[in-house]
Amino acid sequence: MTLRAHYNVLFLCTGNSGRSIMAEALLNFKGRPTFTAYSAGSHPSGAVRPEAIRQLETAHVPATGFRSKSWAEFAEPGAPKLDFVFTVCDNAAKEVCPIWPGHPVTAHWGVPDPAAVKGSEAEIARAYRDAFMILERRISQFLTLPLATIDKLSLKKQIDEIGHE
Repeated sequence: MTLRAHYNVLFLCTGNSGRSIMAEALLNFKGRPTFTAYSAGSHPSGAVRPEAIRQLETAHVPATGFRSKSWAEFAEPGAPKLDFVFTVCDNAAKEVCPIWPGHPVTAHWGVPDPAAVKGSEAEIARAYRDAFMILERRISQFLTLPLATIDKLSLKKQIDEIGHE
């Protein structure tokens, strides 16, 4: 990639209510000022899961201003130019994505769906914590990549490998 001062990253999921929201919050918290993260869904639920917000708050990551939105917003004229697009759930990875202007680097970073967990409040909270920890580890690895000095093919390979750890 060429040396740049700023990169835009989009995290995609189906409902844009949990995993993609947590990923957006994490990268905006850990990656500023170099990165701006966004999130969206192929079929947005219309609401952010309160469990995801609680997990962000527990981790002392800013947890305000999020909304569940369609990925179509990021394919429209005037949308931010995306440098990276990561799918964080299996459903979105299997769907046909919009054509992203500028051909961003894409990867699938599948994370088990905490919203699918049935059980006690503690079991559900643990599922959100586990998803958060996976996302935090992957985002931390992503932030160590030498974006200014790595070629696009090597970068794609390393980003794909992050999603398999």
